[in-house]
Amino acid sequence: MSSKASTHSPAGILRAGACAMLVAAALAGCGSGKWGFPYRAGVQQGNWITQEQVALLQPGMTREQVRYALGSPTLTSVLHADRWDYPYYFKPGYGQSSERQFTVFFQNDLLARWEGDSQPELQPFQVVEQDAAKSADHQRRMAREAARERDDLPQGQISPRISVGTERAPVGDAPTPPTTGN
Repeated sequence: MSSKASTHSPAGILRAGACAMLVAAALAGCGSGKWGFPYRAGVQQGNWITQEQVALLQPGMTREQVRYALGSPTLTSVLHADRWDYPYYFKPGYGQSSERQFTVFFQNDLLARWEGDSQPELQPFQVVEQDAAKSADHQRRMAREAARERDDLPQGQISPRISVGTERAPVGDAPTPPTTGN
């Protein structure tokens, strides 16, 4: 009579537990929004108009001058031929959406008036360029300060905090090396 008892080795139990934990962690990561998975691209639609572009507008401008200043309108209607709409909508992958509206009105093919939400000062690419310029200015300022500190320091000193061994023991005070009596 041979009966086989079902016994599990500790290594097998440990391996099965590790696999179960790995699968659980992988599935938990897929469902959380903190990991950026799944990726959600931002959606940008419409015309990005700046305060500088709005400042170019003057009553009496032609349609072509307005088109040059603001760009082609996103919305033109056959029913409202004397009105151009410049909506803007941005929905980031995660976060709050933003909307802006700007409208120009024509009378006898000349700009009569405009209205809309307040517009930003810079285009998105200008913000990036401005940040890069600030970073470059900061790096130049730091390099100038480092050069000034270096020029103001006594010879042989790297910075006010770190001194290079400029103090040397006088030659007469140096210990003499032991000599062998051959």
